[in-house]
Amino acid sequence: MTLSETEPGSNFYWGAATAAYQIEGSPIADGAGRCIWQEFSHTPGTTYDGQTGDLACDHYHRFAEDIELMRNLGLGAYRFSIRWPRILPEGVGEPNPAGLAFYDRLLDKVLAAGLEPFVTLFHWDYPSALQRRGGWSNREAADWFGEYASVVAAALGDRVRWWTTLNEPFVVAEQGHLVGAHAPGIRNIYAAGHAIHNQLRAHAAAWTALKAANPEASVGIALHNAAVWPASESEADIAATGLAHAWHNFPLFLEPLVYGRYPPELEQRLRPYLPSGYEEDMAALCLPPDFAGINYYAGYRVRHDATKWTGFAEFKEPGAPRTTMDWIIRPEGLGFILEQAHQRYKLPNLFVTENGASFDDRRDGQAVHDPERISYLEAHVGEVLRVRKEGVPVQGYFVWSLLDNFEWALGYSKRFGIVYVDFDTQERVVKDSGYWYGDLARSGQLPVA
Repeated sequence: MTLSETEPGSNFYWGAATAAYQIEGSPIADGAGRCIWQEFSHTPGTTYDGQTGDLACDHYHRFAEDIELMRNLGLGAYRFSIRWPRILPEGVGEPNPAGLAFYDRLLDKVLAAGLEPFVTLFHWDYPSALQRRGGWSNREAADWFGEYASVVAAALGDRVRWWTTLNEPFVVAEQGHLVGAHAPGIRNIYAAGHAIHNQLRAHAAAWTALKAANPEASVGIALHNAAVWPASESEADIAATGLAHAWHNFPLFLEPLVYGRYPPELEQRLRPYLPSGYEEDMAALCLPPDFAGINYYAGYRVRHDATKWTGFAEFKEPGAPRTTMDWIIRPEGLGFILEQAHQRYKLPNLFVTENGASFDDRRDGQAVHDPERISYLEAHVGEVLRVRKEGVPVQGYFVWSLLDNFEWALGYSKRFGIVYVDFDTQERVVKDSGYWYGDLARSGQLPVA
């Protein structure tokens, strides 16, 4: 199937995505402030082998080389994030001129390469100075984020059409504040509930700031998703699957933004952990985004589990195909998620803002042969093209990720890139999947692997 078969003459973005802390390195260079991931990764026992993002892919110094890689591959868009404490070292207050200048240069280089910039304001690198003031648990967090959005919009807004406010706020709340496996390493269900609500309020504040700077800006949010199906036909498993979908996927955030309420199937469970008086905020949160970013990697089956406060658990499936993240490969789940998001919310645009897989890549001279990744991408892109042909308004696809990078708590032990990075020498080697994806981006047609 080709893109031209789905909608002749349409403008569809084939891009790659990255996140600042995962690739930039130099986290406190040139006056930048510290972020929670820098502090978390420097705390013993938090990351694989004690690894940090201090150097990562050195994108801070090599961004021109990486942008040229995308241009040579024929990509049409680049989704990147901005490090909040690089712009505002204290999270609020006086901007850092060197930080603004870095993203100014990066953005100009992206545009000069013919790439459409998709800019994410927050991809998990929260300012440490604000974390010490309560972080996402503090109601003032929305105002702080709105101030940051205003500073970035004033500096870059003349050249950016597509803005994403938050990346995967569910993961920030669940992994960072409930499970404690991610920065800031909190294990407190009340902190998680406050983080959910205050991130929604922060999105609304940033939406308002970005629209004030440019009413024509398209402002959206990128959300975590894992397709879920019941482990059996029992009523309990079916109900548990509905809870899993509302908790893990787009309804947790799109329901408030589109309908001014938390998902009905989840709200009673969530209510005790949300801020007191949260109901008074809901009308102001009803700001339907211009687009939803769908991040998708895997799917799983759900069983009822009354021992868990959510009421569900994953049903283990021995023998199911998995990536090295131990995530089950379910390409049909991406189509399912896109169809559900469109049916429930009818937003004007959807983007697949992240999709990709980690495998055990091995370098072979100046080549990296990764047929498993090509197979993964081919199946998932096929689902995107299928649902678009059927009327789902998917306007772009961003592979995760451009580069092998610092994979959060897993350090450098997992490789998601379509470009291999030798972390000792910083040499880049385009993988077979990178060339495959470049062929797709140039032609709009699934290449023959």
